[in-house]
Amino acid sequence: MLLRLFRFFLPKEERFFDLFSRHSQTVMLGAEALQGMLKGGEETPAFCQRVSQLENDADGITREVLTAVRRTFITPFDRVDIKNLITSMDDAIDQMQQTAKAVVLFEVRSFEPPMREIGSLIVECANLVHRALPLLESISNNVAMLMAITEELGKLEGRVDDLHDIGLKELFLKHRNANAMDFIVGAEIYDHLEKVADRFDDVANEISSIVIEQV
Repeated sequence: MLLRLFRFFLPKEERFFDLFSRHSQTVMLGAEALQGMLKGGEETPAFCQRVSQLENDADGITREVLTAVRRTFITPFDRVDIKNLITSMDDAIDQMQQTAKAVVLFEVRSFEPPMREIGSLIVECANLVHRALPLLESISNNVAMLMAITEELGKLEGRVDDLHDIGLKELFLKHRNANAMDFIVGAEIYDHLEKVADRFDDVANEISSIVIEQV
């Protein structure tokens, strides 16, 4: 209790929220590039490159946050929570890059409808995270909104799981009497896309944890 009071009255380093905003903006752009990639066609490699570039940018911001955590005396909330939040956000765009790498490796240029739908849901996830982070500056005033956003992120992750299963079944039926490699490649892409949504669910869990600790 004394530590909480001590932390409350001392000035806090607020630039963490600027860094969170920059990172979430980068993740949002990465999700949009991923969505563009899933449209297929000759521009696919360019979108893959864009995802990788944004992942590198996000890594740089993550390093800034971790450095600031070490050098800042009073942080807006617990240091471990800050590290876990930025790491979970970074994991989301890392997984986008893994998806793009698989597309480049297997020279994929066309994508199944459920894949494209998952891409749209991933953009929704990124937008929700971008909306949530500024609300952490005044958690007590934004509890209801933050919890609603995290709940919606969980629902989106569930929809992605459903699309993953539907897509795999359709892929199997499409290729069971044809080239097995096409099924293997498609299944790997579905797996990567599902993991992107899982990482956003991890972000939601970190935000919920911070809210619960602070109220």
